[in-house]
Amino acid sequence: MSSRLIPAVLLTAMLAGGTALAQNKVRTETIRPPAPGSQTFKNEGHAVDPSAAAMPEIITDQARLPPAVARMRERILAAARSGDLGRVVAVMKTGTAMPVFSFSDDSDPIAFWKANYPDSEGVEALSILINVLETGFVHVDVGTPQEIYLWPYFARLPLKSLTPAQRVELFRIVTGADYKEMVEFGVYSFYRLGIAPDGTWQFFVSGD
Repeated sequence: MSSRLIPAVLLTAMLAGGTALAQNKVRTETIRPPAPGSQTFKNEGHAVDPSAAAMPEIITDQARLPPAVARMRERILAAARSGDLGRVVAVMKTGTAMPVFSFSDDSDPIAFWKANYPDSEGVEALSILINVLETGFVHVDVGTPQEIYLWPYFARLPLKSLTPAQRVELFRIVTGADYKEMVEFGVYSFYRLGIAPDGTWQFFVSGD
C-alpha cells in the first residue's frame, strides 16, 4: 500500500469510528413531574413541639377548607356519628394507605379502639373523633410533604398560652389529669386528626 494512502485510510477509519460512536447513544429517561393530586404525603401525626415553629393561624371557618379536605371531613363525621366502627374504617380504607391510628404494631383499628375503650366497645373513640373535628384547625407545614390540615388546633399551640375560652374547648376533649400531664410534657399529645390537601386522611392518633 502506498504511503500516501495511509493517512486517507486512517481518516476514513476515524470517520467511520466516529459515526459508530455517535450512533451508540446512551438510553435516557424523560422525567415528568407528578400529575396533580398524585403527590405522596408523609405526615404520620407525631406530636410536635409548638415552640419550634411560628404560631399558626387558628381557623374556625370550615368554608376555608379546600373542597377535597372538606368532603373528607364530612365523610368522617358522618361515619363517626353513626356509631358504627366499621363505617369509620371503611372511610379509612378509601385512601391508598390506612391512616395512622396507632404508633404500635396494631393493624386493626376496631380491635385497637375496643381494647383502649372496652367499657363502650370502642365507641368512645368515635365521640373523641367528632369532638376533635368540631374544633378549630390549623394549616401547617405548608409547601412540604408533611403539609396538613390539623385538628384540633391545640396540637400546634403552647398549652400554657391558651386563653380561658380555649381551655374550655380543650377540656371538651381531655380530662384535667390529661391536661396536667401534657403541660408537663410540653405538647398536646392526645388525639389529633390530619387530612392532606388532596383530601387523603392521614392520621387519627394519640401519643407522641
